[in-house]
Amino acid sequence: MYLMSASLILTASISSCSKDPLKNMTDEESRIYVTNRADSVDFTTYATFSIADSVAVISNTSNDRRELTDYDKKLIADVSAAMVAKGYKLIARTGKPDLAVNLTRIDNTYSSVYYDPGYWSGIGGYYDPFYWGYGGYGYYWPSYYQVYQKERAVSIDLIDLKNPKNNQLVAIWNAMLRGSGVWNINNVDSMVTAVFAQSTYLKTSN
Repeated sequence: MYLMSASLILTASISSCSKDPLKNMTDEESRIYVTNRADSVDFTTYATFSIADSVAVISNTSNDRRELTDYDKKLIADVSAAMVAKGYKLIARTGKPDLAVNLTRIDNTYSSVYYDPGYWSGIGGYYDPFYWGYGGYGYYWPSYYQVYQKERAVSIDLIDLKNPKNNQLVAIWNAMLRGSGVWNINNVDSMVTAVFAQSTYLKTSN
């Protein structure tokens, strides 16, 4: 395999005039949508959801915060509409929804950073448990959720409010949006459509 790699490198050097498909991708072609789910969860057992009223921004270059820019408003509206299209009913968080939706923009553009959704475990995280009515603990991801990223990304987390475990909330679905233009408001429609389209199991019993 090492010899083959060396041969490919040499060929690439000789054929430098050829078009490099990786360097000539459009922004849309560069975007990657990864969805994760808890295999043991039956999503048809949930009926209602509530969505956070702002978007968390976490970064390794500035303080973490919540924002509500035009992009964030668009993201909230599109994700809400996608959940409703899946059959879930949007209600206020005071109405005891079955599911909570948290939205996060991740900005770690200058270095290779390991992003673990377990960032939210313990009492940390911008959407602390008090936001959703649970005190003392944050929500956690099962250990098999791991994502690596080197650039701007968007994370959509679906939290089970119906079945807390030991007073701790559990994330049961995640979508990670990566690549060029993920923070461009003009791309929100297509990105949200893509991640929900590939999550066919995400639906109510209706």
